[in-house]
Amino acid sequence: MIDTTKDMGRGMLSMFKRFDHIRIGGYMQPQYQFASEKGAKGYSGGDFSPKSNNRFMLRRGRVRFDYMHFNEMDQPTVQFAIQFDGTERGVNIRDLWGRVFENKWQMFMVTGGMFARPFGYEINLSSSDREAPERGRMSQILMRTERDLGAMVSFEPREKNHPLRYLKIDIGAFNGQGLTGPAEYDSYKDIIAHIGLKPYPLTKKLTLSGGVSMLRGGLANPTKYIYKMGDGAAGKQFLVDSSEDNVDSRTPREYGGADMQWKYKTGWGNTELRGEYWFGKQTGTKNSTETPGTLPNEPFYIRKFSGAFICFLQHIVNTSNQLVVKYDWYDPNTSVSGKNIGKEGTQFTPADIKYSTLGFGYVRYINQNLKLFLWYDRVTNESTSLKGYTEDLPDDVFTCRLQFRF
Repeated sequence: MIDTTKDMGRGMLSMFKRFDHIRIGGYMQPQYQFASEKGAKGYSGGDFSPKSNNRFMLRRGRVRFDYMHFNEMDQPTVQFAIQFDGTERGVNIRDLWGRVFENKWQMFMVTGGMFARPFGYEINLSSSDREAPERGRMSQILMRTERDLGAMVSFEPREKNHPLRYLKIDIGAFNGQGLTGPAEYDSYKDIIAHIGLKPYPLTKKLTLSGGVSMLRGGLANPTKYIYKMGDGAAGKQFLVDSSEDNVDSRTPREYGGADMQWKYKTGWGNTELRGEYWFGKQTGTKNSTETPGTLPNEPFYIRKFSGAFICFLQHIVNTSNQLVVKYDWYDPNTSVSGKNIGKEGTQFTPADIKYSTLGFGYVRYINQNLKLFLWYDRVTNESTSLKGYTEDLPDDVFTCRLQFRF
């Protein structure tokens, strides 16, 4: 008779060793919000219903599974991640990617699938770690859903004493429309690159990190019409190019960016200052500067944009209490401003209006699994000649949020 006990034991040990490399984590963010008026529009969790100025909502409900395989030298070889987001609006996949590690020099990685685009700082700061309830308006419009489908090569030395251990370089190719559409609709891809300095100790108390980013992409023009800014009879306005050669031609999405973060250790905890600036060209439609999720049957409009955020964070008394002040702005069309927006014959819409947001609040770290946010967003738009936008809109929002994390 054959004794299978040893084989069964080896099998069980192998299974436990395999599943010991699985990590499960997640968080949930129920919140209550109060807006300045019913039907307020904005980027603090989305627009309010036309007859409501307050709401309970589940902003995010995430569960993530990670699997990491190690070789006999205890070096990572393969990583797999999948993350789901469930709210009252439904369940969606937020991350689904695999990563291969190079172990000869321990410096390179290749990632493929659905994952966050390697552009800037705020896009890649997890919603569970961020001290402000939401990313800035510019980040939400230009990088909606943060993720995209693509492949990326990364340089990040893993040896403890490597001379370039503070350097991280990512470069990848992506579909371009993010998760806003069902599938890629043209042949043009976004090439995105980021060169970053990981937190570097300038002194025992002060660390510095930062980076520069670049995106070069484009969209296939669906019609023969392309609208660009120029000088017309009414001054700065959209002028149309109606050449037949414009059909399926590449219209630009070209971004540049820089970010920097300072952290200083104090007796109470940390004092931090973060900043980020973006600029470039964006192809959108007449009424939106978002990258279309599906190819629209209408002309494209090309605008120059700029935007930024600066955030100050201060622990008070101890690391369980934190005050945060954040200012961000997004100007979707830097070629025009103020009362020139809406002048007759200029083709401008609310999509050309500059917005700025002053947010401030208190974060209470109750324990390692529970966090409280009390936050107020003061939103300001420039006054224009457009009907309904001749003065600042009443769209401020107060947010009270609990974050449960495991």
